[in-house]
Amino acid sequence: MPAFVDWGRREYVDALAEMRALAKARRRGEVADTLILVEHPAVVTVGMEGDDGSAAQSGLPVVAVERGGRATYHGPGQLVGYPIVDLDPRGRDVRRFVHEVEAVVVDALAEVGIVAGHRSGQHGVWVDGVRKIASIGIAVDHWVTLHGFALNVDVDLSPFERFQPCGLNGSVMTSVSRELGHPVPVDALEPAVLRAWDRWFGSERPPTGIPARSDASVATRSPA
Repeated sequence: MPAFVDWGRREYVDALAEMRALAKARRRGEVADTLILVEHPAVVTVGMEGDDGSAAQSGLPVVAVERGGRATYHGPGQLVGYPIVDLDPRGRDVRRFVHEVEAVVVDALAEVGIVAGHRSGQHGVWVDGVRKIASIGIAVDHWVTLHGFALNVDVDLSPFERFQPCGLNGSVMTSVSRELGHPVPVDALEPAVLRAWDRWFGSERPPTGIPARSDASVATRSPA
């Protein structure tokens, strides 16, 4: 079974430094594949595709990072998952890895009664193809992954409307609480996410059946 760590709530820049250190340790074979779960105080992160400048005007802290994708928001009430996975024994298939991370989120949502999936031409996980409930942005360095997914559980969605998240109007964002019509604490989703993580990453030959997509939000650096 791959490892799991719960960082609780942690400042983004501190978590980023530790995540990068853990990825280096994975490359050296010092740790197993690991899923980090964490909440962050309010911050906007901007991936390698940049943004339209609205992130800087949001009034929120902004951090540029090496993941794929554009700008997104992290804040309390959002469950953020960082899978640190060595893709070398998994065939170095980055696109499949992204599909599997999306599948982890989709499976976890299904456990709480939310049917979610993909939206053609868009990253992330969507409800009814029109409401975005989770963002996905991955980096791959020497075939080890970092960054991951941000699942809106009981997060205040209004900060998304201060900028263009992933180049979209912020009104498309939704959350578990909004979809179910009542507050849902972040820790209520953790067991479902961990069960899905174990199903998809508990062996070197994960389940198949996720359709191939060409719009994965990934940034790769110096693969060896």
